[in-house]
Amino acid sequence: MTRRERWEHRTQNPLIALSVVFAVAYAVPILAPDARPWVLHGATWVEWAAWAAFAVDYGMRLLLAEQRWTFVRSNPLDLASVLLPLVQPLRLLRLVSTLLLAGRRVRMASQVRLTTYVAGVVLGLLVFGSLAVLEIERSSPTASIRTLGDALWWSFTTMTTVGYGDLTPTTGLGRLLAVALMLSGIALLGVVTANIAAWFVARFQAEERVDHQNQQAILELTAEVRELRRQLAELGAVRPADPPSEPSEGLSADLSAEPSAEPSAEPPAGPSRATEPVA
Repeated sequence: MTRRERWEHRTQNPLIALSVVFAVAYAVPILAPDARPWVLHGATWVEWAAWAAFAVDYGMRLLLAEQRWTFVRSNPLDLASVLLPLVQPLRLLRLVSTLLLAGRRVRMASQVRLTTYVAGVVLGLLVFGSLAVLEIERSSPTASIRTLGDALWWSFTTMTTVGYGDLTPTTGLGRLLAVALMLSGIALLGVVTANIAAWFVARFQAEERVDHQNQQAILELTAEVRELRRQLAELGAVRPADPPSEPSEGLSADLSAEPSAEPSAEPPAGPSRATEPVA
């Protein structure tokens, strides 16, 4: 992990918390314009302090980068967000700059998934777009957006590119904000649609992968069964012949009862002497 990555990891959560504080400070003068002066001035100072913290963070990341020119070229929005409020100190520019810097740091967080990030961006654009258009249009004599409810409804219909036309900005800055919300809505709808399509494709691919694994397992089992059959057939072909059986008891008795063919050991008797006649 490089020094810049360590810095980003350490300052990630404090800057995200600071962006929430900035959101509250930005909303207070719009929702409570009749608040005490010290409250309004305090909110303004908090806005500048939050922007300054993000600007210091950008400077530190640039200082700790190994290739600074490459870092600047790869993060043009961060540089623009730091310089815009210095060129024209408008609250709307401070809002846009701080939101861009905060969104950049949230996107770096490894625990934040794409779906969570997109949902956060949609909610942020809806809320801050409503606050910004309310602040811009409320003071116009011909404005039709005069309450927070009107501003939320207008932001929602503008971001979704529906545009009922019942509420429209009448000032030049309000219309510029409307164009930004339209483009942001179209981009976010594309991202959401692509994310949903990718989710379905991933599910189908997972099912196909499981089916392929099952088919592969069946083929392997079939091959193993064929191999076992072949081995059993080979064992049956080389089985040894049966040994000769023992003679039965009857056959043994018959063989023992047969006379011996060998000659007798006793000599044969000679011819008997004839009886001589008496003279």
